[in-house]
Amino acid sequence: MTRALLILCALCVSAVKTEAAAKPSILFIAIDDLNDWVGCLGGHPQARTPNIDRLAASGVLFTNAHCPAPACNPSRTAIFTGMSPHRSGLYRNNQSMREVLPKVELLPKTFSRAGWWAGGSGKMLHYFIDARSWDEYFPKKESENPFPRTLYPKKRPVSIPREPWQYVETDWAALDATDEEYGGDVLVADWVGKQLAKKHDQPFFLACGIYRPHEPWFVPKKYFEPFSLEKIQLPPGYKADDLEDLPPEGKRRGPNRYFAHIRKHEQWKPAVQGYLASIYFADAMLGRVLDALEQGPNADNTIVVLWSDHGWHLGEKQHWQKFTAWRVCTRVPLIMRVPKGTSGVCSKPVSLLSLAPTLTQLAGLPPHKNHHGPSLVPLLKNPKAKWPHVALTHLAQPGSFSLSAERYRYIRYAGGGEELYDIMNDPYEWNNLAGKNAHAATLERMRALRPKKFAPAAVPSLASMPSLKWVPLKTNAKAPASKPAGGSFDVIFINRRQRPVQLFWMTLEGGRKHYATIEPGKTKRQQTRPGAVWQIAEATAAAKPLGFFRVDDRAAKAIVPK
Repeated sequence: MTRALLILCALCVSAVKTEAAAKPSILFIAIDDLNDWVGCLGGHPQARTPNIDRLAASGVLFTNAHCPAPACNPSRTAIFTGMSPHRSGLYRNNQSMREVLPKVELLPKTFSRAGWWAGGSGKMLHYFIDARSWDEYFPKKESENPFPRTLYPKKRPVSIPREPWQYVETDWAALDATDEEYGGDVLVADWVGKQLAKKHDQPFFLACGIYRPHEPWFVPKKYFEPFSLEKIQLPPGYKADDLEDLPPEGKRRGPNRYFAHIRKHEQWKPAVQGYLASIYFADAMLGRVLDALEQGPNADNTIVVLWSDHGWHLGEKQHWQKFTAWRVCTRVPLIMRVPKGTSGVCSKPVSLLSLAPTLTQLAGLPPHKNHHGPSLVPLLKNPKAKWPHVALTHLAQPGSFSLSAERYRYIRYAGGGEELYDIMNDPYEWNNLAGKNAHAATLERMRALRPKKFAPAAVPSLASMPSLKWVPLKTNAKAPASKPAGGSFDVIFINRRQRPVQLFWMTLEGGRKHYATIEPGKTKRQQTRPGAVWQIAEATAAAKPLGFFRVDDRAAKAIVPK
């Protein structure tokens, strides 16, 4: 090989390396179930989030950002696919992403195909990893379990009795453990930090899923210590009579059984303490990640994005948990820091649906056909730029949604009920203006911005549904009485026996009421409620009991074994 040819090859290699270095890397950070209880958002005066705040000070803080859906699965699916729920048909937690969207490409795969290394750790999707979308994951992507070992109390529940309808993770406590003994998000942050400390030959798309403050609120006690129980302040957005001016659909979403249960056992302040402590812990894990980035070789060429999948109620609107269209549940932290980019505060209404098209544009990739949101690049250049868009958040029922503009928010339920709020003067949405003549013109303007079509919700397959526990009964034994509570949903009974069986509902008094006979190999779809007990018996005149199922807090299948 001649000297000239060697020089030419060296120049080509150098050019390739220079081109790779010029492509920005991406650090994609999700903090689960985090509402606006963040220092820079001012949601709760006692929140401690120094690391979120320092990231916000170095990038663009979007103070009017909203989730695509107020539930983990539809929100995260929309973020990673760029597809809005009202177009994909995925609105609910009980739908399987790969059943509804078997071929859709996720964001890490888009970057991997274009030459980025795609790695991740922790919860990014709804309790699965989607191994085919990543080059590397911790824990191993083939496991499809995104959670490393995590310390939990041996005896649970710790803080509040569990009712049949209650989510098993609704619990909180300070753990006598170090961060390293606790594991969980500590291990996630450390693995991500190790990747950030490396010098990479190619740009990376690195995802970091911090699970807290998702329930249960178990974190090391040092994170509880700054929040003295005697000094805990209740949510500033709480108002006792806040449901009086709502339409029927809104009132039904207000006073849920969780909030009543927590107040009955005098656990409101301890629960707020647990949430604040879990936020403080999550912020500390973010600090580990940011320190690793800033001290490593990738700091000058890495886009940093921080988001949460949805907000969280702690008594506002008499509600606990999520699944509502109110601002406390749809508004989320969103911070983006671009190398050599601007910093500031943006009050324009934006959706997390915009993350996918924004990142592909920043990376110099062509627009993707499945990305439905507008790119945020104009606002990253100028947070006060003109922005003609609104942010949509979709509830579980197609046609039920909220629409966020810069000043007003509009909520419409599939049954026709409406709410309208002036966020500038009423940030906690205490005054519904939808029926006020003075705001009729505003209501019409907001109505005109709503979607015209909604894809139907894809029906989950039996295979994707959770299974209820089968409890066999001994001779002459009796199933317990039902203690129903909460809203109704379907349970599908499947008879795997070689003979017909009878389905009985156990009454509140402990009697039984016949509902159906299920033939061998057949199914029966039955509407029911959490806490209901369904007995299975022989299809004979004596109807000898065989066993029973106790309905949990969600739709499920109930398999009668052979």
